[in-house]
Amino acid sequence: MAVIKVEDIAHVRFAAPDLALMRAFLEDFGLQCFEEGERLYGRGSDGRPFVHVTERGEARFLAVGLRAASLADLENLAAHEGVSVEPLGEPGAGMVVRLTDPDGYLVEVVAGQTCKAPAPCAAPRFNSAADKPRQRATIRFEPAPAHVRRIGHAVLKVSDFRRSEAWWKERFGLLTSDEIEAAPDVPLGAFMRCDRGDLPSDHHTIFLAQLPGALGLLHAAFEVESLDDLMCGHEWLKARKREAAWGVGRHIMGSQIFDYWKDPFGNELEHWTDGDLFTAADPPAKQTMQALLAVQWGAAHPMFAGRIAPPPGLVAWITALQLRIKRLFSRTPKEA
Repeated sequence: MAVIKVEDIAHVRFAAPDLALMRAFLEDFGLQCFEEGERLYGRGSDGRPFVHVTERGEARFLAVGLRAASLADLENLAAHEGVSVEPLGEPGAGMVVRLTDPDGYLVEVVAGQTCKAPAPCAAPRFNSAADKPRQRATIRFEPAPAHVRRIGHAVLKVSDFRRSEAWWKERFGLLTSDEIEAAPDVPLGAFMRCDRGDLPSDHHTIFLAQLPGALGLLHAAFEVESLDDLMCGHEWLKARKREAAWGVGRHIMGSQIFDYWKDPFGNELEHWTDGDLFTAADPPAKQTMQALLAVQWGAAHPMFAGRIAPPPGLVAWITALQLRIKRLFSRTPKEA
């Protein structure tokens, strides 16, 4: 049984040498920014005190935050880990337990933050062939950034997927939505969601991926109001010459409509809308690496966007070979 069951992701934390440069990008991306105590904060419209933090320093990823259901859960987690519950000391106050995962990622589990009422969110009035709710009215959009509602998930590269999976599930009660295999019985990662019982939860809150290259945050994702809102934000960022990373398209796992952008310090942030929701009763599935890199429609993954694109099957085969070699050399003499 898990020590606690977290409710959601709370925030991501970075360091950057130039807070003004980061702020200009985040506001173009669609976050509402403010500064307090030598830190830059970004919030959405869901009433949470912040979803993105930047501290002054050498550019790097610092931490991911998770939201516990109660202060009692924080106490239980702290007792299990032999650490203290401490004041968070940031906007919204609250308390925090800080843990370090097997790859050295700082995980900040928070509870008791003071939140405001969520701002109204415009409901899309989309006339489809099946239903036409918009009558005697037009749709008109002015150029503007997207409207970030909330943070949705983070993707972390790990050195040993099974080890990391066990650590995150045992402490936070995460459930697998889709496990990704580079080849049959060669897992490389999993999309994991919060266990909220009968309450629907996003398809994934944390994705752990054992992929080649240096460890680090692959991206953090933020929900926006609608497809129109995402597209308006996409055009806004393009017009300001921001660095696009991928999109627009629709994922297979999670089904989200997405686009990805790089901030001035190389961190990747995703807009998304229209994602899948599951309850604790929904069983896990297995998917291929090819499906991970594919889209249902839209822009191809950057790996396959050039004139000489590798076949997806070859990419999966090479990744599976690397994982098999690592597995072979990590076995103990008894296992071998």
